[in-house]
Amino acid sequence: MRIVIAGGHGQIALRLERLLAARGDDVSGIIRKPEQAEDLRAAGAEPVVCDLESASADQVAAHLEGADAAVFAAGAGPGSGTERKTTVDQGAAQLFADAAERAGVRRFLVVSSMGADREPSPETDPVFAAYLRAKGAADSYVRQKSGLDWTILRPGALTDDPGQGMVRLAEHTGRDAISRDDVAQVLAALLLEPGTAGLVLELIGGAMRVEEAVRAVARR
Repeated sequence: MRIVIAGGHGQIALRLERLLAARGDDVSGIIRKPEQAEDLRAAGAEPVVCDLESASADQVAAHLEGADAAVFAAGAGPGSGTERKTTVDQGAAQLFADAAERAGVRRFLVVSSMGADREPSPETDPVFAAYLRAKGAADSYVRQKSGLDWTILRPGALTDDPGQGMVRLAEHTGRDAISRDDVAQVLAALLLEPGTAGLVLELIGGAMRVEEAVRAVARR
């Protein structure tokens, strides 16, 4: 497969790029900073410099031409304010979905967040609340795209613990943690399972192997 990943220098994206390259896929990662390119090459991915906060849908679509799948794994990241939650976590996701549709790339995965499907509680940190609202708005936008075979993945609290390859994947899982390694493994498996199109899935650590967990939720 040829796969294009938005947010190609992110912690989950780099892990995913290594997995996809190792299984023989052709992987490109969209990055904002040219100095990040070597990290992508080391992971086995081709870097594509494109600022998703300023590019047009046509410009991004040109980078997606001929791809079999697209993965949105970008984020404003820690230390960013509410404005960039809107421009990246929401705006860039919507732009990437538009671009994929224009380029004819049907398979489309989104790395979202648990809690993006509800209004944050009043005591939630304002910046984190803005992040959850941005993710929720982006998810809603993608779900309306009839030209995309989308899957939205909502991991629990992310950790840098070594991946165990054992997860719980379901429409609702309850809150718990999940390693970034395991999130990347699940994304790689989802790309091979068309039966997960049209699903919004939560993900935490669990007792089922990744491939089995993905097969279990797939529609037949």
